[in-house]
Amino acid sequence: MSDGPEWFAPRRYGYGTGLPISWQGWALTIGFVVIVTGLALTLAKRPLELVFALVFPTVAFLVISAKTTRGGWRWRWGGKD
Repeated sequence: MSDGPEWFAPRRYGYGTGLPISWQGWALTIGFVVIVTGLALTLAKRPLELVFALVFPTVAFLVISAKTTRGGWRWRWGGKD
């Protein structure tokens, strides 16, 4: 369970996070997209380096979103939480 800030809503079905529900969640998501786009444009001709460069931002985004999802990450079957 998440006892900290709630930046993301949980998914209704499946595992993981849903859409951002606060400005911090939106800022994190937009920042992640900007970083990934910048890396993709910069390293377009070096795919192996691009893959390695994307590892840290992706892991950081997933960890932060997991810790800030209301109710935490767990499998959901569509019922109300």
